[in-house]
Amino acid sequence: MVNEPYSVCVYCSASVADPATLDLAARVGAEIGRRGWQLVSGGGHVSMMGAVAVAARAAGAHTVGVIPKRLVHKEIADVDSDELIVTDTMRERKQIMEDRADAFLTLPGGIGTLEEFFETWTGAYLGVHDKPVVVLDPDGHYTGMFTWIEELRQKGFVGRPALAKVALTHDMDAAFAALRPAP
Repeated sequence: MVNEPYSVCVYCSASVADPATLDLAARVGAEIGRRGWQLVSGGGHVSMMGAVAVAARAAGAHTVGVIPKRLVHKEIADVDSDELIVTDTMRERKQIMEDRADAFLTLPGGIGTLEEFFETWTGAYLGVHDKPVVVLDPDGHYTGMFTWIEELRQKGFVGRPALAKVALTHDMDAAFAALRPAP
């Protein structure tokens, strides 16, 4: 039996060119590699998605990219991935990413990143999986969203058990500790 390394699925932007967020993605990828973990990503070689994968590989991580056919050219498929899985649909992509991951880390991103994050978080809350769900937000990208979610909690739409299924942090060390909690 082959023991695969601990796998972290990273959700992040495939469109932003901001140097600070690209640096964050590269630091996250490097840390995944430094820990001997495996990266599961959206399979694109652009923006933060590309930066995290390039840095993870440079640090020795095995990388798994999962990309739908429709995005192979738009997100420039990461053909340097150790495994590049091309799917027919976005739903198939997300299922493979979820199946291949032991934990989920969300970095700054847009509606695609949010959709992946919310689906993963909801899955944890509903008991579909029991994998850590972590948001690393060093610059307050998600502050407004979590303020709104707290308002939803106060109005009874989101319960504390759901909130307990996601770890929000501004600190990379804390994020990595939450990704692999002590047994």
